Formats: sequence, C-alpha cells, structure tokens
Amino acid sequence: MLLEMYDWGLEGRTLQVIFGLIIGVAFGIAAQISRFCLRRAVAGRNEERGSAGAVWVTALATAIVGFMLARAWGFVDLDGHRYLDPDLPFAAIILGGLAFGVGMVLTRGCVSRLTVLSATGNMRSVVVLIVFAIVAHATLKGVLSPLRETLGSFSTTMAFASLSELPLGAPAAAAFAGLLAVWLVLRFRPGGRNVFAGAVIGLLPVLGWATTSVLLFDDFDPLAVQSLAFTLPWSDTLFWTIASTSIPAGFGTGLIGGVLLGSFLSAAARGELDFVGFDAPQQFVRYVAGAGLMGVGGVLAGGCTLGAGLSGSASLSVAALIALASIVVGGFLAARLDTRVRSPLVA
Repeated sequence: MLLEMYDWGLEGRTLQVIFGLIIGVAFGIAAQISRFCLRRAVAGRNEERGSAGAVWVTALATAIVGFMLARAWGFVDLDGHRYLDPDLPFAAIILGGLAFGVGMVLTRGCVSRLTVLSATGNMRSVVVLIVFAIVAHATLKGVLSPLRETLGSFSTTMAFASLSELPLGAPAAAAFAGLLAVWLVLRFRPGGRNVFAGAVIGLLPVLGWATTSVLLFDDFDPLAVQSLAFTLPWSDTLFWTIASTSIPAGFGTGLIGGVLLGSFLSAAARGELDFVGFDAPQQFVRYVAGAGLMGVGGVLAGGCTLGAGLSGSASLSVAALIALASIVVGGFLAARLDTRVRSPLVA
C-alpha cells in the first residue's frame, strides 16, 4: 500500500527494517518502564503476580481488539499464514510451550524481558540470549531440526484455525479479554503508567502485522509476513551478525535492534543502567539450561510469549492460543516444582 502511494527511494526490505526498528524502540521503552513479562504474572513474587498479570492481559485485550478492527478495515491480511493453517502440529506446540515455560522460569524472564534487560547491563541476559539464539537456529535449520520435523509430523486437521471463524467469535473474545483486563486492573491496581504501557505494547503486534502484510507488502517481491516476536528475529539476527555480507537484515533484525535501543535509552533516562553478572557456577548452568529450553521450545511452539502469546493470539489463532496456554502451564509447574526459583542464589 505505502509502496504504491509514495516513492520512498528505498527497497521494501530496507523499509521493513526501519519500521521494525521503530516498533522495537516503542516496545523497548514501554517494556522497560512497565517490566512487562509473562513470567512475572505466572511465577513472580506473590505481591507482583496480580499487577503483572493485569498489565499483560491489558496488552492481550488491546491486541485482540486492535487486530479485529485492523483486519475489518483491510490493514491486516494473514491469509495463508501458518497461524491460520488448519493443520495443527499439536505435539510440537504443546511440548514446545511447556519447555519454553520451564525455561523462562529457570532464567527468571521470557526472551522479550531478557532482551530488554540485556540493554541495561544485565550480563546474565546477554549470555541467555546468545545461547537461546544458537539453539533456536539449530532447531530451525541445524542439528536439532530432525526433532522439530519429527514432532511436527504429529498433527491433526481442525475444523477452524481461528476463533474468529466462529459466529461472533472475534467480538466475543475481544469482549471477554477486555472485561478480564478491566477486572484485573481494578483488582490489583498496577498503576496507570503500567496499564498505559501495556496498552501500547498491545498495539505493536497489530502494527507489525499491518506493516508486513499490507502497508509494506510488495506483490512483486513478497517478504515474510511477521510481527512482534523474538524467537525467529533473534535467530535471524544471529545469522545476519555472522554473515551480513550474504544475509540481508529484515524486519526481525530491525525489531531486535530497536528493542535494545529503546530499552537502553529508557533505562539511561531513568538511571537504571547497571551491570549484573552471575553469582555462582550453579546459577550459570541453570540459566544456560533455561536458555536451551526456550530456544527449542520457542521454535516448536511456533513462537515465544510475544510471538505466539501476543502477536499470534491477537489473531485468535487456535495454534497460538494453545502455545500460550502451554507456556503458562509449563511456567506454573516449574515455579512450584523447583523450590530454588526464589532462593537468593538465583534472585
């Protein structure tokens, strides 16, 4: 759409990198201010779970409503996207979601939160992200790809791929998510600033889908339709970093760069830059194990807490909703089975 309306003087891929950078900066700032993270809502301290959950559900409700309106107005087109594929690889999604949930508890943060923290000086997050990106890429295209292909072969065909295909499915889901968000905000009172940040974050997946599927989509040079996510973008960023002369940057690489920049600027302005390292070898092993589980799990589940959990669930994709539920269950079980999660050693 925008490519036809204006002569930007740039290739579509370059424009996608720029738009990804802008979306990433907005997410980095909003997430750094609000400490946005699903793990905090699932396995955080008792006093923070409710408020963190209220902010996260606010983002989800905003994403669902925003996606529904954007699609109705013709600004989003996910026809043919894997999230709307009726063939459901249930084994990969469920096992991947459970693994990711366990991993985010072991590392005390989902990948989006760790990306934000890495820009503020948290060296534990930097290590986790490096391991995560390597394992994710290995699962996508490397030595672990047979595991992905084997689990992906266990699939079933669904009658509908999205709840929006049901009569009044999208309006009903939007109303339910909105009412739940309002109830949680009134119940736990996370603060107006954090609620606003959650709403902003909820709009970003819709903007990402609109950018790559309609606004900057070129029929003569089609690029992948994607949105706010971290599993594939980190894998692509790793590959681009080590082979940039042969692998061009894309939307995901711009997104990652934007998140790092936005969170750094926000933390610097708020006086929250601080170098943090590992306290003991056991903690290092724990975090690396969690990073590996998130790397494998994020690929198998079809996304992380942002990719499947927010961007995918905004479309009411059944696959994305199952992935989100599996991540929550995995995190919940890990937090309760592992008594060391809240110990001083790994705090």
